[in-house]
Amino acid sequence: MNSHLFPHIGKVIASTGSRHFPRMLHDLILTQLAVDATHITQLRVSAEGHTRRLISPVYTDSVAALGEEQPAAQLHLTRHKDDVRYVLSVYRAHHSKSFSPQERSMLQDFSTLLLPMVEKHITAIQPCRQNSNTAVPQHQGIETLRRRIEERLVQSGLTLSKRELEVCVGLLAGRTAPELAEQLALKVNTIESYLKRAAIKLGISGRHSLLRWMYATEEGTVTIL
Repeated sequence: MNSHLFPHIGKVIASTGSRHFPRMLHDLILTQLAVDATHITQLRVSAEGHTRRLISPVYTDSVAALGEEQPAAQLHLTRHKDDVRYVLSVYRAHHSKSFSPQERSMLQDFSTLLLPMVEKHITAIQPCRQNSNTAVPQHQGIETLRRRIEERLVQSGLTLSKRELEVCVGLLAGRTAPELAEQLALKVNTIESYLKRAAIKLGISGRHSLLRWMYATEEGTVTIL
């Protein structure tokens, strides 16, 4: 994973369950691919067929760009799990900007990180859909991230100390070592020491492998349409 992506990925994870998630996800995709709009959709699979339901707000970089016309280029990444299909769609408005085979391949590779984020976001917001006016606590994304790490630890039969867990959560949320040191009233080299200890326990090389470890056992298949 390119190191410059890590802060962007952290921001997406930290915004899980909030109204900021679609914009954060869109901005993350823009670091790798030029698109005009990003849509998040959930499809429920049943014997009667698919029921399409738009789950979260759609972020469109330029309203005028898409207008009322059919987008000139679009890609749909899908992740199937149980009876649910999660769909991440990206669009381009101009006919001269179709997606190349290289871009399609790159986005499909990137989807192994993007689609689990979409699933976690949809899962987080569904209980709140009955009352759309209910404010989502700012810390909800951090807590979702913490729960996911704790789930993976249980699945892996591993344990981290309280400080090691706090450091891993903070780094995945996009915070830097100096920011975490200030927040936890520790020295920067102490933060790095906790990260190294956690990495050894998890069998990873460092912070840039942490996200892949967190989603390593996610079930489901990914396809591109």
